[in-house]
Amino acid sequence: MLEIKNLHARIAEDETEILRGIDLTVKPGEVHAIMGPNGSGKSTLSYILAGKEDYEITEGDILFNGESLLDMEADERAAAGLFLAFQYPIEIPGVATMTFLKTALNAQRKARGEGELSTPEFMKRVKDKAAELNITMDMLKRPLNVGFSGGEKKRSEILQMSLLEPKLCVLDETDSGLDIDALRIVADGVNRLRSPDRAMVVITHYQRLLDHIVPDVVHVLSRGRIVKTGGKELALELEKNGYADYVGEQAA
Repeated sequence: MLEIKNLHARIAEDETEILRGIDLTVKPGEVHAIMGPNGSGKSTLSYILAGKEDYEITEGDILFNGESLLDMEADERAAAGLFLAFQYPIEIPGVATMTFLKTALNAQRKARGEGELSTPEFMKRVKDKAAELNITMDMLKRPLNVGFSGGEKKRSEILQMSLLEPKLCVLDETDSGLDIDALRIVADGVNRLRSPDRAMVVITHYQRLLDHIVPDVVHVLSRGRIVKTGGKELALELEKNGYADYVGEQAA
């Protein structure tokens, strides 16, 4: 489903190189965790997958279901089935959460040649999925993420992901700022979306998220390259020993 080949990338503004040869293959049904110290390139990788314009690809390619993402704008990638959950979801004053969700869902349906949902159909979908995430109707009437707690912002993003039903979910430090209860609710929402036809890339610093979203494969990213790959036990090793053994390594 996702194949990253020798990906090199830098910040467009000052040409600082961040990714120095990423190779990664994620098959349908798999959950891959990417862990690493601050500054290793984890969030940069997620932004590039989603199509953020602040970065320049200098070498390599990203294939999504056999098609290069580099030829696609951010909205085209979303319509094709790629979803990025941000570490810090942005606030959009003046736009009700419910309005945002309906617009996003119908825009993707239109891009795929599907008909728009009627208001009753949309409301039923939202209410059913919101209840699973402890999201109230009052919260859905508020401007998107404005005044939301950290947990509310993350639950709102998982609701978006649940409604859009993407083929590839990229979660950029979704556990950031969550207490134990909020983490469990968010993780349960993610786990409900696990499917043989859907892949996930979970970016995190800590093992605690992976106690709830158990990965099939764990990668260690350091200095813009994957330097070690293993099973879920690798995350436990990192929790115990930290990243000191991998800082400065070039490649596995």
